[in-house]
Amino acid sequence: MSAISGPAQENFDFYSGVLGFRLVKLTVNFDDPTAYHLYYGDGAGSPGSIVTFFPYPNGYPGRPGSGQVTVTSLSVPHGSLTYWADRFKEFEVDFDRVAHRGSGHVLPFRAPDGLPLELVAASDHVPGVEWDDTDVLPEFAISVVRSVTMVVRQLEPTAELLTGLLGFRLADERENRHRYEVAEGGPGKSIEVVVDAEGPVGRPGHGSVHHVAFRIADDAEQLAAKAELTAAGFQVSPVMDRDYFRSIYFREPGGVLLEIATDGPGFTTDETLEDLGGGLRLPSQFANHRRQIERSLPPLKIW
Repeated sequence: MSAISGPAQENFDFYSGVLGFRLVKLTVNFDDPTAYHLYYGDGAGSPGSIVTFFPYPNGYPGRPGSGQVTVTSLSVPHGSLTYWADRFKEFEVDFDRVAHRGSGHVLPFRAPDGLPLELVAASDHVPGVEWDDTDVLPEFAISVVRSVTMVVRQLEPTAELLTGLLGFRLADERENRHRYEVAEGGPGKSIEVVVDAEGPVGRPGHGSVHHVAFRIADDAEQLAAKAELTAAGFQVSPVMDRDYFRSIYFREPGGVLLEIATDGPGFTTDETLEDLGGGLRLPSQFANHRRQIERSLPPLKIW
């Protein structure tokens, strides 16, 4: 999941300081080098654990609605939500009551910029790689992006894509909410689709999700997926080298921007595992402009 956020310092203080994510890569937006691109994950920056942000100090709030991912669900251990509710009280995080959903429990909350998030505690939680430089206790730590919820006006075209080319299956449906799973399901292997034919169309801005990424093993599988999507009539971007992975982008029929990204080469291509996130890394096309870029970026204090 990649989202548009408020100021970089506020973003870092929340995701690293409150939620306990490790900042695994400090770089800039490939399309706008005057803005940071912050990558957070577990202690090793494992695929599936990554959430990223484009922080902008100015701008306007986004509006959740159709054509968007409206909620990002994060996996935590079974029985950990009391710990997190107490932590949210301590840090004055805006959150709701714990609710029961399926075989687990959910704690909805919001980032300082308004981005809707939720912690999902269920028995199928799989721990991530521990990170020592946080006061979040490891037995309660967030591991992976469990799922995302996207809102569309019509179910059928989106469902056809998910269950066809993308290999998902319908696992559950209740009223206007439909859960699709891939492989055996569980954390990192499901997506929720909510149908809302009359609600507002989503508007990008602070606290909105820009796109959501699906993992793919390697370049060959990515090229095969690109060919299949193109043959089916989707407008697919060229393969884009993001230094740490390669990506293609397209919009599903409901308007949500999707990314298919390779697992490799990974975040240790230009930093050791111990040093991940320790300094500003620039894409190769910007390497000769470091001084200019550093002057344009707002100050960011990494603890």
